[in-house]
Amino acid sequence: MQPSLIVRSGRSAWKGPYFVAFPNLKQALEDNVPIRTQARSCTILPNFVGEGYRIRFMVHNGKDYIPVTVTQDMVGHKLGEFASYEEAVRLSDDQEQMTFSVLVHYL
Repeated sequence: MQPSLIVRSGRSAWKGPYFVAFPNLKQALEDNVPIRTQARSCTILPNFVGEGYRIRFMVHNGKDYIPVTVTQDMVGHKLGEFASYEEAVRLSDDQEQMTFSVLVHYL
């Protein structure tokens, strides 16, 4: 682990990155099955990415498990950053017009 990654995080350097031990990590590497986890705050470590393999996670977002495939660019980030828990809200035409009229009224 590079020291610059530890400095960027909000965690003190002597503690190191927050990591959860995954008991089925070996099985995930051998059988290429995803690891189901609710540990959104777990830091992605460099040993999750290697030559010829990438570990897949199923990260819980509060309702469902979202598939996340770890790449080299994700090292140092948290698992929860790649499993969004908010959905985009789509308003109907009537709601958009009502929102617009309320905004115009206050301006």
